[in-house]
Amino acid sequence: MANPNNVYIVQRGDQWGTLREGGERVSSLYDTQAAAIEAGREMARQGQGELLIQGRDGQIRARDSYGNDPCPPKDQT
Repeated sequence: MANPNNVYIVQRGDQWGTLREGGERVSSLYDTQAAAIEAGREMARQGQGELLIQGRDGQIRARDSYGNDPCPPKDQT
């Protein structure tokens, strides 16, 4: 089931975009991946979702959770 609060950073041609999970079109396009990550991070924070960053090969290279983390870290006490 798609969570529209999750935001993907995807490559579109020679630009990078922010794409909500389950969406078909990018919300915005940016010249650099760093600019897209900054915008996507704010979108994920507002929706308390997850930010998933794709590399040039299309594979998820990093992810950050904002809000309800599906895999919280375990305390080492």
